[in-house]
Amino acid sequence: MPFYHTLGKTPAKRHTQFRKADGTLHHEQLFGTIGFVGMSSLLYHLRRPTMVKRVGKSIDVSPKAAVENNLLSRKLEGFQVKPHPSYLASRTAVLFNSDVTIHLAAPMQSMGDEEFFKNSDCDEAVFVHEGTGILHTMLGDIPFKTGDYLIIPRGIIHRYTFDGDTNRLFITESAHPIYTPKRYRNHFGQLLEHSPYCERDMRPPSTLQTHDAVGEFTIHIKKQGALHEYVYASHPFDVVGWDGYHFPYALSIHDFEPITGRVHQPPPVHQTFETDAFVICSFVPRLYDYHPQSIPAPYNHSNIDSDEVLYYVEGDFMSRTGIDRGYISLHPAGIPHGPHPGTYEGSIGKKKTEELAVMVDTFRPLQVTAAALEIEHGDYHQSWLDPGM
Repeated sequence: MPFYHTLGKTPAKRHTQFRKADGTLHHEQLFGTIGFVGMSSLLYHLRRPTMVKRVGKSIDVSPKAAVENNLLSRKLEGFQVKPHPSYLASRTAVLFNSDVTIHLAAPMQSMGDEEFFKNSDCDEAVFVHEGTGILHTMLGDIPFKTGDYLIIPRGIIHRYTFDGDTNRLFITESAHPIYTPKRYRNHFGQLLEHSPYCERDMRPPSTLQTHDAVGEFTIHIKKQGALHEYVYASHPFDVVGWDGYHFPYALSIHDFEPITGRVHQPPPVHQTFETDAFVICSFVPRLYDYHPQSIPAPYNHSNIDSDEVLYYVEGDFMSRTGIDRGYISLHPAGIPHGPHPGTYEGSIGKKKTEELAVMVDTFRPLQVTAAALEIEHGDYHQSWLDPGM
């Protein structure tokens, strides 16, 4: 994110001597993307962050297509994905293409004190549907709660602790950096006055806990579709201070301020994040259109160039029937979709909606995994037929 943040102790000048109390040097690390021209942060470690003690097994975690060329509207019952004790094992890919993989996860236990995860392939936007806890990272801790997006740039070493055993996560794994929408930023990167949220709403790491420990610390590193087990000789959270523009942060969907109008507003007004290959939107409680002849329900539309994924979080989804919390709908590019029978006319005169949903619109077609087919309602594509047809 293009704003500056710092935690802990740093030297007055970068790339200069920064000594510990015993006179030895801290170990500086540049952490950034796009070579040396993207956003970056400078980290200062107690020990070298390069001390690999042992390399263990590698397992293939790349998603596999059960349906490659999908042209069918689908409905998935997300809460049918069974809880699993392990966070990493609980991640269940349901939809994917070369740009993005959408996972559902229901982890029951926190990650171990000496167990960590680093996604070196992708940025992640983790939406917390149920659960509270702390995202621990090498740059500090971020407490999270239900309704939070956790934006974790690639390469961030992290682990989760959960307060309970009932947790539901909707994870968007992106091969492209995840940014705020450019139309809401000025040329300096500051979010503008008409943006639906601002920097005050974004919660970067708030506390930095420096771990001075040696031993065996396992980092599960995802790279090129495989999960590699690396054992390091020192604790990866031994950072005493850092500063820069590249770090994880949280943003609550409840802090997204809806944009409304006299007539129905198109989906881009709900956009929350963007990449070069897809966008993420937030549908939140809002007042309906106030033109005297307005129809609050969305009009039928064709996504000729993008697949639309909707993850239903809470509330009454006024344009859909047969939808409950945790459901996912997929409307593929090239097939028109719109409100279910009865909801178009039925929306007239309504003043507001309490719906809460996350949408992912991809610019390349999505493939469907076998895990998705196991939780699918197979007749969804026929749900727009009038009774008796």
